[in-house]
Amino acid sequence: MTDILDIRGLTISLPSEKGEVRPVESLSLAVRDGEAVALVGESGCGKSLTALAALRLLPPPLKMSGGSVWFEGRDMGKLGEKELCGIRGARMAMVFQEPVAALNPVMTVGFQIAEALRAHKQLSWREARARSMELLAEVRLPDPSRIMDSYPHQLSGGMCQRALLAMALSCRPSLLIADEPTTALDVTVQAQLLDLLDHLREAFGLAVLLITHDLSVVARFAQRAYVMYSGRIVEEAPVRELFKRPLHPYTRGLMQSVPRRGAKGRLKAIPGAVPPPGMRPPGCAFGPRCALFRAECQASVPDLLAVEPLHLVRCPFSMAAPIP
Repeated sequence: MTDILDIRGLTISLPSEKGEVRPVESLSLAVRDGEAVALVGESGCGKSLTALAALRLLPPPLKMSGGSVWFEGRDMGKLGEKELCGIRGARMAMVFQEPVAALNPVMTVGFQIAEALRAHKQLSWREARARSMELLAEVRLPDPSRIMDSYPHQLSGGMCQRALLAMALSCRPSLLIADEPTTALDVTVQAQLLDLLDHLREAFGLAVLLITHDLSVVARFAQRAYVMYSGRIVEEAPVRELFKRPLHPYTRGLMQSVPRRGAKGRLKAIPGAVPPPGMRPPGCAFGPRCALFRAECQASVPDLLAVEPLHLVRCPFSMAAPIP
């Protein structure tokens, strides 16, 4: 399989009173054709900014100050706005967080989907409306004709999420970026949405970059995963390998904080919080929260080490001792 999305050494910068801060630094990841990849980490790690940078949609004063983003063999940084508009929505689409907020509250769902279709396809309003009905049926929304004429506030969160998915898939993109698509949905709706995403991925050969903080979603949906902490990738592995053998202390901490069937007692939380970009400690950003912390961790930012050909970890001490 070839890489449909290839992010190489991405750095995102933001000016501040104390100088430039970098919410994302030297980040590399790839999504192959037809593959499901997860980018996982706590809020504040830089996951959503990475997705916006891939689409060249970073809001000022944020800017991409280093690295490159390649999509379908084209350097996104060298494309003009007209070319980018032809890619966004048509070839690379995104489902944003908070589906109700992402939809325009004063326009019907059907109008918004039809508008997206007309922006990229030479369709009449009648043709666009008919295609919108088909898309709503594809994402398994009941009574598409009623949904077409409904406003976002008249639908549940799960229904709005599916409507956004219909809009994102309207032009049959080759890559879908789904940013926290299951947040605020109950467990049953989450499962239905993930099953739908998996079905659509297989049916249309769709590649998916799933952004999430929920490891149960990663285990259910993704084939490979990148674990992100404070603007950097700290571990990369096939999902089965990651759950079988998590190596980075942060990854292990995330695993230990997930409820397990039959488990007793309190969950083990990771102490502290993700540091703001301008307040990262020297060396390893996870150091102050890490059970394996030692003086060497402050000397420099660790490199990503290949433990196995497909399993990389940013911690030279991760296999030296078990984590308490």
